Amino acid sequence: MGRNVFPVVFDGHNDVLLRLGGPDGGGPSAFFERGDQGHLDLPRAREGGFGGGFFAVWIPSPKEQTERTPRGLPPALDAAYALRRSIADTATLFRIENRSDGKFRVVRTAAEIQRCLDEEVMAAVLHLEGADAIDTDLDALRVLYRAGLRSLGLVWGRPNAFAEGVAVHFQRSPDTGPGLTEAGRELVRACNNLRIMIDVSHLNERGFWDVAALTEAPLVATHSNAYALCASTRNLTDPQLDAIAASDGMIGLNFAVNFLREDAARDAGTPLEVMVRQIDYLVERVGIDRVGFGSDFDGVLISQEIGDVSGLPRLMSALRHRGYEDQALRKLAHENWVRVLRKTWGE
Repeated sequence: MGRNVFPVVFDGHNDVLLRLGGPDGGGPSAFFERGDQGHLDLPRAREGGFGGGFFAVWIPSPKEQTERTPRGLPPALDAAYALRRSIADTATLFRIENRSDGKFRVVRTAAEIQRCLDEEVMAAVLHLEGADAIDTDLDALRVLYRAGLRSLGLVWGRPNAFAEGVAVHFQRSPDTGPGLTEAGRELVRACNNLRIMIDVSHLNERGFWDVAALTEAPLVATHSNAYALCASTRNLTDPQLDAIAASDGMIGLNFAVNFLREDAARDAGTPLEVMVRQIDYLVERVGIDRVGFGSDFDGVLISQEIGDVSGLPRLMSALRHRGYEDQALRKLAHENWVRVLRKTWGE
């Protein structure tokens, strides 16, 4: 990973597939060129010591859908549209792998992740950010699992057949609506049986507690922060963090400045100290073995002190300056993710 002196980073969330598939994204080939758009490509990842992570398939609402539900959420997606877009973005992920000359690998086991990190091959976990493309018979789930799906967020910030997401508000409770539907409960059970990791990010509070009561796997929030430090409905309350700790689960720090700051402002001038303070709080609440990074690269506004993936060493340096020693930095960078995925996937 070049001259980076810090442990290689495995990250809980990015939206680079969405960016590459956009009108100015450049498609899969753009991933191999050092760009000045967005946050993540292979050259900048190598500069920053980024060894891989969860590559999200997220489906935007059609432009003609501008209405909102009574709770301020976008309306549910048409299932056929969601499946078509999900397949297209998944195909983009595999095209990147095919064109990488062995430098990028879609992984299905924790052992594969560790091997990629050791060999400086970028490891990619296929993740659906929202189960909008999944039918209630769960046929698509089983097909996508065979294709490599190993991580699923039940919702994004809109309702679907399984649950309801949480609209982003400041200084409001995340208890914003109903919990899982009966189909959602069946989806949780099916993910447990297939050993697909369930991501509780974007769930409202009732949905979170429904998953906590049902799942046999560790509770994982791939890209969320502490509500106690930033009272956004997208963040997790102390009782939720305690439940994650009790399950021996995991939380990945979201780099979005409006989910980090005490005032939830969208300010790119947010200092790294704000991120470090969130890490401190999460480590104190859930333990050093249960915290990592979930950057949300290419999906959010991040601190200009990081800028993009090449700036990760600046965050690592700030953590070291705070007093995190080498063993703790390794855990935060990637060891905790490998641990929780080994426990969840059983491999």
